[in-house]
Amino acid sequence: MERGAGRGLTGQDIADTAAARTRLALKVHEFFGGYDVLLAPAAQVLPFDAGLRYPEAINGEALPTYLDWMRSACVISATGLPALSMPAGFSADGLPVGLQMVMNHGEDFQLLQVAAAFEQATGYARRAPALTAGNGAGVN
Repeated sequence: MERGAGRGLTGQDIADTAAARTRLALKVHEFFGGYDVLLAPAAQVLPFDAGLRYPEAINGEALPTYLDWMRSACVISATGLPALSMPAGFSADGLPVGLQMVMNHGEDFQLLQVAAAFEQATGYARRAPALTAGNGAGVN
């Protein structure tokens, strides 16, 4: 969003946004009525060359803004739920991948307990990736 873009919002735009947030809150409540933890990728792409500002495409689909390549984390942020990302293994090329864990409102401590149990069971946080030139696969 460009600087000052909020000035162009109408009253209807603001009302629509409030309604969307209410719908999101209801969906979150519904989801956590049946599940304890939401697990999701921490990012849509594997680690990429540090010289890139951000990936411009994933599997041929253009990513017009910086936020698009990490949409999975941004969407969770909009819920206001407690969430964390942690090491979750390695790609076939040896690149690290992350897992996002999310729990319901007020379950911050339980989330940390689940994450600690996952970390202890897998040991991924104790393993470093093999760094080699040119292993930034996954982005095109």
